[in-house]
Amino acid sequence: MRNTERKEKTARPKNDMIEKVIQIDRVSRTVKGGRRIRFRALVVVGDGKGKVGIGVGKAGDVSLAISKANTKARRKMFNVTIVNETIPYEVTRVSGGARIYLKPARKGTSVIAGGTIRAIIEAVGIRNIVAKSHGSANKLNIAQATLGALRSLNKLSALYDTNKAEKGPKKNATQTKKNS
Repeated sequence: MRNTERKEKTARPKNDMIEKVIQIDRVSRTVKGGRRIRFRALVVVGDGKGKVGIGVGKAGDVSLAISKANTKARRKMFNVTIVNETIPYEVTRVSGGARIYLKPARKGTSVIAGGTIRAIIEAVGIRNIVAKSHGSANKLNIAQATLGALRSLNKLSALYDTNKAEKGPKKNATQTKKNS
């Protein structure tokens, strides 16, 4: 009896990732014998703590397409800079015909965003943000633009941190003359 109790306590869920299917499309191509029908799935995977990735999977069956997209999304995961449950600064990104705008929000604002952007933002774990998409309503382009914007936050934040570290404390002109 004691062993079973211990197993129950240590047994954790194998998958503690947030997985959301954004879109499933039925695509067909025409061949000599008729049409070949396949399915394309767009999936977002995140841990709710700052890691996220999207994946696109294609297969003859919906469940296979979702599982392929899921594995691709897990492979492409990256970290996102989150400051006080929001993003550090506003950012705009374009992908195809879709243009998205992400803006940090005060605590208590919650997520104000459309369907595709909302799914990605919730998977990342951002709690307060305002987002708007303009132009194309193509969910794949919106998802790519959103990930591009989140990825650019990391690059610019890292650039800011390295510039800050390189400058160091300021020296007076008199201190440099005394040393030489």
